Amino acid sequence: MIDLRSDTVTKPTEEMRKAAYEAEVGDDVYGEDPTINKLEETAAEVLGKEAALFVTSGTQGNQIAILTHCRPGNEIILEAESHIFYYETGAASAFAGVQTRTLRGTRGAMDPAEVQYAIREEDQHYPETGLICLENTHNRAGGAAVPIENMKEIHKIAKTNNIPVHIDGARLFNAAAALNLPASELANYCDTVQVCLSKGLGAPVGSILAGSREFIASARKWRKRLGGGLRQSGIIAAPGLVALTQMRDRLSEDHKNAQFLAEQLNQINGIQIINQVDTNIVVADVKDLNLNSSQFVEKIKSEGVLAGTFGPASVRFVTHYDVSRNDIEKAITAIQRAAS
Repeated sequence: MIDLRSDTVTKPTEEMRKAAYEAEVGDDVYGEDPTINKLEETAAEVLGKEAALFVTSGTQGNQIAILTHCRPGNEIILEAESHIFYYETGAASAFAGVQTRTLRGTRGAMDPAEVQYAIREEDQHYPETGLICLENTHNRAGGAAVPIENMKEIHKIAKTNNIPVHIDGARLFNAAAALNLPASELANYCDTVQVCLSKGLGAPVGSILAGSREFIASARKWRKRLGGGLRQSGIIAAPGLVALTQMRDRLSEDHKNAQFLAEQLNQINGIQIINQVDTNIVVADVKDLNLNSSQFVEKIKSEGVLAGTFGPASVRFVTHYDVSRNDIEKAITAIQRAAS
């Protein structure tokens, strides 16, 4: 099977497996795991932050950020189809006791003027705005890379109003590759940032939450409260360190494969690509095949290609390390058969 469901399906490389096997470990709750410490120090440097914290998943990293920044009764501003709002099972309300104020963005980017308007005035009827959350790249906007100018404007508004900014940067390194900028430049326009090691970078597990030293000290306590205190976790940090230091520069290859896939699929009668392909995500509309997305996904599965539904008639394809250009070409041929 050619698996284009997500970049989360990547398998660890041989070097990652070897690094896990040979990792020097200690008890991380005591701060004694040297591999975890090295990963966190490296991540902080790469992202241009004072400190970083290894967490088990992107969702855990985002929720720890909300818990650390906010108090119960706060409101957070975020894009209407952001991962935190759409895919994190209502965790912000369940854990942090905050409510969400969603704004409809353009290709994942909120209008700074609307963000300014959404910030609550001081009034006993209103919750306090506790946090503004950005997402880059934006998953449900088809992997769109949010322009740095947009991030700058929203960050300026936030600072003027003394409100912190958090970036859900699960695929921030994809955004950096697409915008031809260092990740630290993008992370400069936030107080905290979460990045996944287990998507395009190919590690088997884990994410990073980065920010100031004071923030990370508080975040570490929230991680412990959530059951995220880890012991000899260098075994899972070692592959993450390989991912962080060696896999970032190859992400543009995934982007090129996605653009090629989009160009070829767009030439198949009945299939229309509906997103601007900035990074490694391609979204196709298949309604002209007289199939819904679930039917289409099952049909191409029988031809040896895995993809995911992304709406009633929309299907998402994601390129990644384990899918070569040759695999993409085979997938296109298989999809052509399914569409005929």
